[in-house]
Amino acid sequence: MEHARHDPAAALAQLVGSGQPVPCLDGVERPAVELDQAASTQAHPAVAQRVTEFLPWYSSVHRGAGFRSRRATAAYEEARRAVLAFAGRDVDGDDVAILCRNTTEAINHLAYRLRLDPGDVVVTTVVEHHANLLPWGRVAERRYVECGTDGTFSVDDVVTALEAGPRRPALLAVTGASNVSGWLPPLDGIIAAAHERGVPVLVDAAQLAPHRPLPAEADYLALSGHKLYSPFGCGALIGPRALFETGDPFLAGGGAVDLVGLDEVIWTAPPDREEAGSPNVVGAIALHAAIDTLLELGWDNVAAHENELAGRLHSGLAAIDGVRLLGPVGAGVPDVSTLPVAAFTVEGMHHALVAARLSAEYGIAVRHGCFCAHPYVIRLLGMDETAVDAYRREVLRGDHRGIPGAVRASAGLGTAGVDIDALVAAVGDLAAGTPPPVPYQQDTATGDFFPVTDEPGWRHAAQELGAACSRG
Repeated sequence: MEHARHDPAAALAQLVGSGQPVPCLDGVERPAVELDQAASTQAHPAVAQRVTEFLPWYSSVHRGAGFRSRRATAAYEEARRAVLAFAGRDVDGDDVAILCRNTTEAINHLAYRLRLDPGDVVVTTVVEHHANLLPWGRVAERRYVECGTDGTFSVDDVVTALEAGPRRPALLAVTGASNVSGWLPPLDGIIAAAHERGVPVLVDAAQLAPHRPLPAEADYLALSGHKLYSPFGCGALIGPRALFETGDPFLAGGGAVDLVGLDEVIWTAPPDREEAGSPNVVGAIALHAAIDTLLELGWDNVAAHENELAGRLHSGLAAIDGVRLLGPVGAGVPDVSTLPVAAFTVEGMHHALVAARLSAEYGIAVRHGCFCAHPYVIRLLGMDETAVDAYRREVLRGDHRGIPGAVRASAGLGTAGVDIDALVAAVGDLAAGTPPPVPYQQDTATGDFFPVTDEPGWRHAAQELGAACSRG
């Protein structure tokens, strides 16, 4: 770890699958360069090891009398306590950690349990991932914090939205870090301003949790293990126990009850009340291991490593003619706080074609499209209403070729400086007009590009609609 901290070319961790060769169109297998860490991370070896050690003891939790069940239950509840501590909460205090699939489920869970009226107001921002936009539109009126052309907003902008109407908002729902630009909003000031006005705060910590400490003052937190070097399908919602002590739970079923009759149910106490059915025990064990690993590495080491990567990524891409960086870094905002994430466009090339060529010709994995943050990307691209309406009409006809977007490269613990250099060199080639070795065809239904080749693995599976990158 000491070597990695001082050597900007080194990764801070060798994740499971690091260096795994992937085929390229020239017939050469190259070590995969994984720069899609903002979507999902590979497993940390300590996580994989903890899961392997636990599997012989796997059993149903909470209701079994056997020794395996007792041991699995203890491990599951230890994971819950680890999540609370990770969130800066007293493990024996007034908050609970509800273990669920991911951040999206956690936010939907909270939207249900807050029992809002349609006239209630939830303040959120145009920077949010869809997971922190769509659930609130189902249950309340939304009021938005707008961003500037640089993709940021200030504490004062949040205050303006909080005070914009006659009715005090029921909640402020804000991202801890943008999954598009990597921008870190000033959470401490935002949370303090909301609390001064009697408004509780949810922080969508999906992107924040793997990179920086979580804000202990937030009323609610939602996070995902699959972005936290724990790809086993477990996330968490953290919030006050009192919210979950009354009313129907989000999911109804076994394990959430004390007594059931044909016409009556007595719900049990939280957090069990909120986790009906058999939980993801292995996912919880993995999440606990990932938390332990991050804390052992130390946030200062993680931040130092990622700041080096971010500087190398942003400066490298910015130096390429024809490449435009989106967000505050591209706008030249001084002293901006960002994660090692870069959203960018290449002049004259469709974002889906850039991503396809990086993969097929260089073995570099990135993401393209709108990254489940359509309103934010539209603003970063500077699109007007006429352009938005044009592509909307195309989508309604089933044609996804014109969906706007960008390319996103995102790094993490397993990223080394040489990975960033490989990306910068490859993007430089594409921007300079290096011709492709084979033609590429764009699929109408997905919007993605595929190389025209008979080599296996490039086209058929990826054309499933659910695999489309642009459609997020």
